[in-house]
Amino acid sequence: MARYELLLPKMGESVAEATIIKWTKQPGDHINLDDTILEIATDKVDSEVPSPVEGKLVEHFFKVDDVVQVGAVIAIIEIEGANEVAEKVETVLSEPEQKVAVETAIPGISQLPAESASVAANIDFKASDRFYSPLVKNIAKEEGVSLEELDTIKGSGADGRLTKEDLLNYIKAKKGGATTVETAAPVKAPVQEEKVAKPAPVAASVSGGDEIIEMDRMRKLIADHMVMSKHTSPHVTSFVEADVTNLVLWRNKVKKIFEQRENEKITFTPIFVEAVARAIKDFPMINVSVNGTQIIKKKDINIGMAAALPSGNLIVPVIKNADQLNLVGLTKAVNDLANRARASKLKPDETQNGTFTLTNVGSFGNVMGTPIINQPQVAILAVGAIKKKPAVLETEHGDVIAIRHMMFLSLSYDHRVVDGALGGSFVRRVADYLENWDINREVS
Repeated sequence: MARYELLLPKMGESVAEATIIKWTKQPGDHINLDDTILEIATDKVDSEVPSPVEGKLVEHFFKVDDVVQVGAVIAIIEIEGANEVAEKVETVLSEPEQKVAVETAIPGISQLPAESASVAANIDFKASDRFYSPLVKNIAKEEGVSLEELDTIKGSGADGRLTKEDLLNYIKAKKGGATTVETAAPVKAPVQEEKVAKPAPVAASVSGGDEIIEMDRMRKLIADHMVMSKHTSPHVTSFVEADVTNLVLWRNKVKKIFEQRENEKITFTPIFVEAVARAIKDFPMINVSVNGTQIIKKKDINIGMAAALPSGNLIVPVIKNADQLNLVGLTKAVNDLANRARASKLKPDETQNGTFTLTNVGSFGNVMGTPIINQPQVAILAVGAIKKKPAVLETEHGDVIAIRHMMFLSLSYDHRVVDGALGGSFVRRVADYLENWDINREVS
């Protein structure tokens, strides 16, 4: 008998870790080739890890909710015939005394004694006025860093936020016996006077007919991400109304031909993506992110498109290098990502590395919105519903009133690095590209 080390598989170039959300096989279970052993989550995408071998599951090395590095050993499967296993299968000695070497959830950090981990698991982060990301919380729990200790560590992130690297450096220095560790001013605990002025939260009133619904994992992630964005970026929103009559008439003219030729339905979304990509080329400083006091100007134009899921949650698949695709390519990319998002078939890497986000609030009949920035980006565009309205047109014979197809565009942007001139000019340029659509354009 041989023992096969099941590794957490690589899930994309930018995905370094994942959270275990469910073990579908338990120690002692027989496993067939391609059986799903566990389910994992990266950001908002859930994936299944199938077995590359047939055998008996011997041991788990991580629990549900543990954060695991890509490439770490997550389980041991006992198999027959080591020679029949592919070259990538690594075996270890079969003696029961042999312990399989296991990567810890956080590289470079050793596991704590059980009693320390138990104490760390009881940290109540709600007692702190400081914001901590889910990953930082997990590391603190694993390494037994108390909340009081966490509050003193100096953060290098935006607005002094504590990053993963800050915490790992602190733990490394602490274990190395450093006499001094750079810390921040402790977060001030509420004093008696503040308790009087700020009453404790009152428990929610629930009547007999009310229903209590616990947030699912994705909703919790979205909630944390949205709150973090509002804490990080001062949001400003600029609005433009655009006359998209030519665009609507053009799409009505070509949509049947397009579907017959490409076997794809053309919606307005790929057209909006094309206009955004062109405007980003005109105003590249909208395609940036912020790292402390540094502005990182992105080379690639990767546009995320917010998609509503059947569960009511939201996910943002990303069209990579959108500026390099023609309208046919954009249409196929949009339809493919939207369909697989609704079917929960997205790959983890397909929601990573976006540099700008587009959300179509018009699909719900809304005429405009003030979207929250998708960090670490600095801007997000909402496109509203297209409505017929009377509008004033300037002609060579004077002004006339006509029925036109109108829509609102609203751009929320990070006022730390995007001022009104840039934000307003950018959303105006997107509107210009839509308004000046060539009604005789060939589909390509």
